[in-house]
Amino acid sequence: MPVEQALKNRSNNNCELCTSNDALVVYPVPPTSDLSAQQSIYICQNCLSQIEGQSELDLNHWRCLNDSMWNQEPAVQVMSYRILHKLSAESWAQDALEMIYMEDEVKKWAEQGIAAERSNGPTRDSNGTELQDGDNVTLIKDLKVKGANFTAKQGTMVRGITLTENPEHIEGKVNGTRIVLVSAFLKKA
Repeated sequence: MPVEQALKNRSNNNCELCTSNDALVVYPVPPTSDLSAQQSIYICQNCLSQIEGQSELDLNHWRCLNDSMWNQEPAVQVMSYRILHKLSAESWAQDALEMIYMEDEVKKWAEQGIAAERSNGPTRDSNGTELQDGDNVTLIKDLKVKGANFTAKQGTMVRGITLTENPEHIEGKVNGTRIVLVSAFLKKA
């Protein structure tokens, strides 16, 4: 049976992440998919464009992961975990990451993809502008700082940032405290 037909049957002809049934495609789960149904998922164009970075991550759209993370298919679990990891600055996504259960081999597969993404790309702000060590950025939304009992307000300038190994995070000082910030909530000044 061809892969697409197997995935249609497995998913009941719905996106395996958000359950949409519009414009579905086969997505081989990186980094080492063998193009089989076991290492692929069936997803809609909306999910695909966000996963591949062609459109910005829609936080409300990805609340569907609260359901798909419990899917029995390892490939669906892997993608749910990776997307939740990207959204881990959101409290609901962090809660889901703490609850998700995966077999050791499946979690290793999920983390391989996260490691591959980290080594692949530069750190970018919310507008897609590449950030460098020493840049100044401003916050584009209020951010509650965990463990520091304050909220970093929208518009706050963070001067002389430091890049981290994770291209989704930077380090900088806010209110005299050195914290890690998610680059998606920043704009280069």
